[in-house]
Amino acid sequence: MKKLFFLLLGISLSWLSTDACTNFLVSKGASADGSTMITYAADSHVLYGELYHWPAADWAKGSMMDINEWDTGKYLGRINQIAHTYSVIGNMNEHQLAIGETTYGGRSELRNSKGIMDYGSLIYVTLQRAKTAREAIHTMVELCDKYGYYSSGESMSIADPNEVWILEIIGKGQGEKGVLWVARRIPEGYVSAHANQARITTFPLNDPENCLYADDVIDFAREQGWYKGKDKDFSFRDTYAPLAFGGLRYCEARVWAFFNKVTTNMDEYLDYAMGRDARHPMPLFIKPDHKLTPQELMEWMGDHYEGTPMDMTTDLGAGPFQVPYRWRPLTFTVDDQTYCNERAIGTQQTGFSFVTQSRSWLPDAIGGLFWFSVDDAATTVYVPMYCGILDVPHSFAVDNGDLLVYSDDAAFWAFNRVSNMCYLRYNYMIKDIRKVQKEYSDKFAQNTKAIDRAAQVLYAESPVLAREFLTGYSCQQADAVTKRWIDLSNYLLVKYIDGNIKKEKDGMFLDNGTGVAVSPDQPGYSEAWKRAVANDAGDKLRVVETKK
Repeated sequence: MKKLFFLLLGISLSWLSTDACTNFLVSKGASADGSTMITYAADSHVLYGELYHWPAADWAKGSMMDINEWDTGKYLGRINQIAHTYSVIGNMNEHQLAIGETTYGGRSELRNSKGIMDYGSLIYVTLQRAKTAREAIHTMVELCDKYGYYSSGESMSIADPNEVWILEIIGKGQGEKGVLWVARRIPEGYVSAHANQARITTFPLNDPENCLYADDVIDFAREQGWYKGKDKDFSFRDTYAPLAFGGLRYCEARVWAFFNKVTTNMDEYLDYAMGRDARHPMPLFIKPDHKLTPQELMEWMGDHYEGTPMDMTTDLGAGPFQVPYRWRPLTFTVDDQTYCNERAIGTQQTGFSFVTQSRSWLPDAIGGLFWFSVDDAATTVYVPMYCGILDVPHSFAVDNGDLLVYSDDAAFWAFNRVSNMCYLRYNYMIKDIRKVQKEYSDKFAQNTKAIDRAAQVLYAESPVLAREFLTGYSCQQADAVTKRWIDLSNYLLVKYIDGNIKKEKDGMFLDNGTGVAVSPDQPGYSEAWKRAVANDAGDKLRVVETKK
């Protein structure tokens, strides 16, 4: 019954609304191999990471589809089913169309509790119905116009093999169907990003090749008294989701971190990203200094502002082991002054994340690469799932465990065992984890061309044979990585037990010749941490001469 719910009705998830999820968008001209790419981190403290699958299907005339809210499972209503729906693996369909999202919220009075299409259902229904990014935009708008939009404001990343778009939508208020929206195509050679703050400001009014928008997106704002200027000066973000400190420091700062990885001139926007000054906002898209690879995007999805003024490893909050994580809530108060914890791209509460590649020069079943991972992006491995596969790996499958049920062979639990162990002594354990991450990242990068070639040979003979081959490959790699991470968690336990660090040589723990471990290293704490402790508790801990 649970399986049927997930496959047919959507995935019941619970999300943070204003500080969750990060997307990167990369046009063909900005990627190293000419693919379009988007990324997505699905961040929630109550999200179980698994890989969703809707097989292609034919539906009888008059069929209906139930829509349940993606966040809560709440039944919202029914919509008409179409004659044929496409296969979907995660957030990519068999035509290499990929969609990600981040919630920005926006004006609360524009929520419509009578709508049927929530943002999650909107994504997955569209993936089953659209082939291209432009078609996806129109499909989403048509669904909202017909059935009403239930959720708050959303930014969508939409990519097909040729184009990448950012779409921003928000409802029209209680009982009002349709959405207010603007979509911008990412120019060739450029990249963009969004992270829970609307980003489209002004937009071209007569450039349908690169910008699409609702006919009433400006007029509606005038009717509400929210805008009085000229059409050409209208800003979607400033009208429907105005900036505040949280939208800058917790959201736009993540966009800044990505832009800072790919270009050298981002210091001029640092005060903006840190929430100090909103008067000099970042552009919607930038031209990177070099063409980007999927492996770079995977690495940057685990960023914690390292090497920047917001570096999470360098202040007292990082503790003695330079831990780049802060447990929630995001703010705290001391003596009536409010302070914030950083909200980085890489975060402990990620359920799943992905990097997509849509490659125009290959048949769709082979060209779409959905690099999928579970748990914290900084400690995970992205495994190649081809969009043409016919099934999903057991280790990623829906129903293989959940947040309340541990499963020995579920990738989510294997990766969480490693990451949560790493959080205890981060600066030591992350080095061991990165060695294994690189091992698999290099392996998958090297294997992809060979797998592509083999699949193309089979595809010429039979597309079904090619899809079966890719299914076997993708599933084997996911299950193998999961097994390797279980082994890694055992290794970390043995190596770092009780605050010690066992000595190694050539990959083996050293013993004294009789099977007993040699004396382990005990590196203690950093100089900075020892000084902090001395300043805090020196009177109590000071070693003094004993009176006799």
